[in-house]
Amino acid sequence: MSTFESAVVWTALPYVCLVLLVVGLVWRYRTDQLGWTSRSSQWNERAILRWASPLFHLGVLLVGAGHVMGLLVPKTWTEAAGVPEHVYHLAAVIPGTIAGVMTVVGLAALLYRRIVVKSVRLATTTSDKVMYVLLAVPILLGAWATVSTQLVAGLHGGYDYRETISPWLRSVLSLQPDASLMAEVPLVFKAHIVAGLLLLAIWPFTRLVHVVSAPVGYVTRPYVVYRSRPAALTASTHQPGWGPVRTQGTGNQGDDDLAPSQGA
Repeated sequence: MSTFESAVVWTALPYVCLVLLVVGLVWRYRTDQLGWTSRSSQWNERAILRWASPLFHLGVLLVGAGHVMGLLVPKTWTEAAGVPEHVYHLAAVIPGTIAGVMTVVGLAALLYRRIVVKSVRLATTTSDKVMYVLLAVPILLGAWATVSTQLVAGLHGGYDYRETISPWLRSVLSLQPDASLMAEVPLVFKAHIVAGLLLLAIWPFTRLVHVVSAPVGYVTRPYVVYRSRPAALTASTHQPGWGPVRTQGTGNQGDDDLAPSQGA
C-alpha cells in the first residue's frame, strides 16, 4: 500500500468526511430549516413511488443495521457469545442479500421514475443529480462486493471483513487510525468504503438531510397527501362565511332596518 493511500485515503479522508457531515448538518440547521426536507414529488407521479419508495427505504434501513452490527461489533464478542463463524456468516449473508436486492430494485425504480417521468425530471435539481450518483455508486459497489466475495464463495466462505475493515473503522472512531489494516482488503471493498465516505461528505447539502430529523416520528409519518378538488365542489356556488357590509340603515334597528343613515 502506497504512502498516499495510507495517509490520505485511510487516515485523513474519513475525518474530512465526518467533519463535513457534522459541520454541514449544523450549518444547514442554522441557515435552512425550511429546506430541511426530502422535497416530496408525490404530486408529480404516484404509481411508481407508491411501491418503490417503501422498498428502497426499508432495504436501506436493513442494510444500515447490518453494517452497524458487522462493523461496530467486534468479532471477539460474537465468539465469546458462542456464535460460530459459519453461523454468523449465514446470518449476515442471507438477510443482507435480501436487503440488498430490495435496495437496488427500489433505487432502480426511483431512478427510472426520475428519468422517464417528465414532470419529475424537470423538478430534479443539480444537487439531486449529484446525490443520486453518489448514492447509487456505493450501493452498487456494496452489492457487487457481496456477490463477488460472499455469495460466490458459498455459505461457509467469503471474505472476513471483520478482521480488517471493522477494526480499521473502530480505530478511526477511537481517533487512533490504523491504515495498515486496509492493506490487503479487496479493491471492491475499498472502492465501496471511499464512495460511502464521499456520500457522507455531501449528505447535509442534499435532500438526504431529511434522514437526520427530529422528532423520530418523521420516519413513520404518512406521506403528504395531495387531493384534487372534486368537480362538484368547484362547480357549486361558493357561499362566503361572512355577511355583506350594509350601506343603509343606522345599524341599530335590526337586520330589516333600511332607513337611510343620518351620517356620523
